[in-house]
Amino acid sequence: MIVDEGWRSGGAISIRGGGLAAPAVHDTDKLSCDELMMRMRDPVQRMRAGRIRSSEMADATITVSSLGERGGEALYGVIYPPQVALVGFGKITVRPWGVGDAVVPRHIMTTTLSGDHRVSDGHAGALFPAEIDRLVQEPDQLCEIATETLCFERSSRT
Repeated sequence: MIVDEGWRSGGAISIRGGGLAAPAVHDTDKLSCDELMMRMRDPVQRMRAGRIRSSEMADATITVSSLGERGGEALYGVIYPPQVALVGFGKITVRPWGVGDAVVPRHIMTTTLSGDHRVSDGHAGALFPAEIDRLVQEPDQLCEIATETLCFERSSRT
């Protein structure tokens, strides 16, 4: 395993005609959420138009994917090196939820993590989806995730 500096994030995008692809954005640990969205927009548009370069599809450290718009409730992804993790989001559903002594309807979304145990231990991996869940419930803090919150401090390649 080779460990290097910097985070490279990929976002799984539907391809017209079927399939998924995940263009990688480099140095995402140095970007704000707005900057990340701006940097993702161009490769996504070029990918959907069939004009993306293969070099832009490689080297993501962590990939984010969602089955929510397709109605999927959970995603259990396969990690392809050099990735170290895949975070999956399911659709948001209304379910009965216990709050104190009452059962109330709540919007619930399943968050999953597939992680490479050579890079992160299971305890840190278990904390990551819980932290995502907390941040989704507190959107003002969503873009203030500190490096130590994430269980993968460095990119790795095998």
